Amino acid sequence: MYWRHPSVPGIKIEEVSCGERYSGRLWFEMARQLYCENGREEYREIGHFSDGAPFLYGDNSRISITHCPGLLAVATLPPTPEVNLEGFTQRAALGIDAERRDREQVLRVRDKYLSAADRALVPADDLGANVLAWTVKEAVYKAALQPGLDFAEDIRIVRLPKLGPATPVFNPADYGLDPSLKAWPAECYGEVEATLASGPVLFQIYSYLSDDFVVTLAFTPKTAKFAKKS
Repeated sequence: MYWRHPSVPGIKIEEVSCGERYSGRLWFEMARQLYCENGREEYREIGHFSDGAPFLYGDNSRISITHCPGLLAVATLPPTPEVNLEGFTQRAALGIDAERRDREQVLRVRDKYLSAADRALVPADDLGANVLAWTVKEAVYKAALQPGLDFAEDIRIVRLPKLGPATPVFNPADYGLDPSLKAWPAECYGEVEATLASGPVLFQIYSYLSDDFVVTLAFTPKTAKFAKKS
């Protein structure tokens, strides 16, 4: 099943899900084919820069990809021809990660990807919070485009995000918010500070549930966004 939708932060998301009867590499290749065939006007072809970051041939929009059994998700920014997509710039900073919300394996490795300060924010007995924290770290790592970052020491969680809606149209009351609110509150976004070669960078985090998956986006305040339609 293919689903294309805008997100609360103004980043385009495309998801391919279902196909449980397939597994492993076969599922991923089929999901990627479905994504490539659903370009607006023509077939899309994915390439990779030398650092592994994905791109679309003939397109100057930053994309980020995540996949796990049962879900492929691709996040896309508006075109940014003014920046070089082969390296990190805050204007085109974007990372996406997804994980099943019941993936217990993250509990066994939490000491490897969470610092002592992170662990104070993420209770050891809260599986949901640990899965969320894992996707946060992965999304920031992808957005940073700097291989070798240490998940525990170089990517520090300041605030975990509150799980929000998959699309910008939502009922605030469903998320425990004031029903009169017209937008997702700033304090419900997460924050992460990453130490890059160029210095510290503050990333904003937005997470939502897609069926049984936690999907997380990482970007900066300067990241290009799609304009919200009134």
